Amino acid sequence: MILNFTKMHGAGNDYIYFNCFEQPIEGPNSLSILLSDRHKGIGGDGIVLICPSETADAEMRMFNIDGSEGAMCGNAIRCVAKFIYDNGIAHKDVVTIETKSGIKTIAINNKNDRFLSAGVNMGKAVLTPSKIPMKWDGESFIAKPVMINGVEYLCTAVSMGNPHCVTFVDNVDSIELEKIGPLFENNPLFPDRVNTEFIKIIDDENIQMRVWERGSGETMACGTGSCAAVVAAVLNGFCKRNTPVKVHLRGGILTVTYRDDDVVIMEGPAVKVFDGIVDTEFENQ
Repeated sequence: MILNFTKMHGAGNDYIYFNCFEQPIEGPNSLSILLSDRHKGIGGDGIVLICPSETADAEMRMFNIDGSEGAMCGNAIRCVAKFIYDNGIAHKDVVTIETKSGIKTIAINNKNDRFLSAGVNMGKAVLTPSKIPMKWDGESFIAKPVMINGVEYLCTAVSMGNPHCVTFVDNVDSIELEKIGPLFENNPLFPDRVNTEFIKIIDDENIQMRVWERGSGETMACGTGSCAAVVAAVLNGFCKRNTPVKVHLRGGILTVTYRDDDVVIMEGPAVKVFDGIVDTEFENQ
């Protein structure tokens, strides 16, 4: 297959985007494994298909490095919004994008008709363990102990369309993420695996975060993870509702607001890196 693609990133969380309005994509699971490799492929945290939708301006499908399909991706959805805005698929101030987690509304921030950034209504944070999902009988999982490799972590579980486990630490830079990330990801508490965020509180309007994403490992940023982190910070008394909180990630800054109605708003950049053409038969050799 000869495929046209666009490389884009949101706060360093980079994906390979395919315009499925113009070209069909076969075998996206294996294609993501092939092309995401940073040495033998294009390189990225996965691939994203931008598809026609009967209920929204476009549909987004995201596949991780390991080929698994994600239900939602906060950084990718901003990039999809930029793509359909810039390419005239939906050139308007507010666009809708269909995901596996429902239809999301994105407000475009532009200047002189040029895309600058986007704010995404991520919907309500889900705290009910059975809906996250996780194996826990309580009404919520807030500041509960989880034993990982002989160490007890106090964790808060949140779903923002996919499951997240948030834990607060004194120093995110010293975390051996390659070692403990997979242990969190595959903990039996989470039957569908889990994304894990390690958070340091700077003050009530700034937090620092590193993330281990299921299916991808450590990434430079995670939009849904940033949302889950701010929700957890509010629930644990570190931050306030209705107040924008800056999440400082390895790849940049996202701003998240957890409102009184439990809705989460995430704002951040979306950047086009380059367009390209890939011959997947050649790449597979």
